[in-house]
Amino acid sequence: MSEIGYWLDRDECARVLRERLEESTPRCIQLLTGPRQVGKTTLLLALAEEFGPRAFYVAADAPEASLPGFWEQVWARAEAVAQTEGCAVVLLDEVHLLSDWAKRLKAQWDRLLRIKARVHVVATGSSALRLASGSRESLAGRFERLTLSHWSASSVSAVFGVAIDKAAELVVRSGAYPGAYALRKDQRRWAAYVHDAILEPAIGRDILALGPVRKPALLRQVFAVCAASPAQVVSLQKIQGQLQDAGALETIAHYLDLLEQAFLVAPLQKYSPQPARRRSAPPKLIVLSNALLTVASPLGAPDIKSDPSRFGHWLENACLAHAWNAGQRVLYWREEPLEVDAVIEGSWGSWAIEVKSGDVQLADLRGLLEFHRRFPQFRPALVGPGTARGAAERAGVEFVEWRDYLARGLDRSGSNSAATRRRSRG
Repeated sequence: MSEIGYWLDRDECARVLRERLEESTPRCIQLLTGPRQVGKTTLLLALAEEFGPRAFYVAADAPEASLPGFWEQVWARAEAVAQTEGCAVVLLDEVHLLSDWAKRLKAQWDRLLRIKARVHVVATGSSALRLASGSRESLAGRFERLTLSHWSASSVSAVFGVAIDKAAELVVRSGAYPGAYALRKDQRRWAAYVHDAILEPAIGRDILALGPVRKPALLRQVFAVCAASPAQVVSLQKIQGQLQDAGALETIAHYLDLLEQAFLVAPLQKYSPQPARRRSAPPKLIVLSNALLTVASPLGAPDIKSDPSRFGHWLENACLAHAWNAGQRVLYWREEPLEVDAVIEGSWGSWAIEVKSGDVQLADLRGLLEFHRRFPQFRPALVGPGTARGAAERAGVEFVEWRDYLARGLDRSGSNSAATRRRSRG
C-alpha cells in the first residue's frame, strides 16, 4: 500500500480545518476520513458552532436526507448564506451514504466555482474506504484528504484530564476510542460498545460495501488471526493454515490490505533495500487499536505481572500502531537470529526501535546494534520501562520510556504532538 497525505491528531486536525475554512477563496473540498468513532462528527459540530451563521451542519444519515429535493436544498441554502454572510461553510457528515455522492458533489462544486460563490465544503464519512474510492473516481483535482487517526495517549490525557502515564497504560490495555472511555469501568458494556459501534460496522458494512469480498466469513477469520497474533511475523501460508475456510494466498493478502484501509490492521513489510525481498517476506501483523485486541481476546487485557509475555506483545503492538497512526512509514527487520521490532521513517526521522516491557540485557539489543551497523542512517532507540535505561546507555542507543513514547512518539523536537504528519508508505 502506498499513500501520501495528512495524518493528524485531534487538535491538529481541528487547527488545519480552521485555517483552510478561513481562506478567502475556497481551494478544494476537504475530505475528512479516519477510523470509526474517533470524533469526526464531534469536530464538525464544533466547527459549525465556531463559524456561527456562516456554517451549517448536514447529516446524510438523517431521515430528511432521503426526501426528494434534499440535496438541492442544501446548495440553495449554501448560496443564500454566502450572499448574506460573504462566505458559507457546508459541513457534510456521512456523505458516502448519499447515492452517487461523489458525482453529485463534483457537479455542485464546479457550479459554485462557475458562479464564484464562496462556499467551503468539508465532507466526512465513517466508511473511509468508500469515501476514498469515490473521491479518486470523481473528484480528482477537487479535494484535499485529511485523516483523523486513532487517538494517542496525549489526546486521551488532554480531553479526559487523566495523567499522561495513566493515559498511556489505557492505550495499551483498552485502546483510545473516546466514546468508549466513559464505559471503561464496566468491561462487558465497554466491549459491547467497541464490537457493535466500531468493529462490526467496519467489517460488516464498510469493507463489504466495496464489493470484491467474495468470502465475508474468510475476511472475519483473517481479522481474528491478526487479533490473536499482535506484533508477530506471520506468513500468509500460516494464516491460511489457521483458517476454517480455504482461501488462496492472493485472497488473504487482499483481505489484509482491506483491513488496513479500514484502519483495523496494518501488515508491516520487512525492511530491505531490495524491493523484491520486501514484498516476498511475511508480514508483521499490527492491530491499529488495542481496544480491538481486548474485544477479540477471551482472556481480556493482559496484566504485566501475571502475564508478562502477552503484555509484551500488546505493548509492542501499541507502540508500532502509534507510529503507523501518526503517519510514519513502519516496517520491521529480521535476519535470523537477529531482528528489530520496527524501522520507522517519516516526520519523526529515521529510527530503528526495540520495544521491551521488562528487564533488558545487552544481548537483547544485538539485533538493534547490528541493524544500525548495516544501516547507520537509522538512529537506534530502546523503548521500554525506566529500568531499561541503563542497558540502553551501556549499548550506546537512545532510550525512550514507553509511556512517554505513546504520548509523544520519537519527534525529538518536542513539537510532534502538534505537527502535521506527512505520510509515505510503500
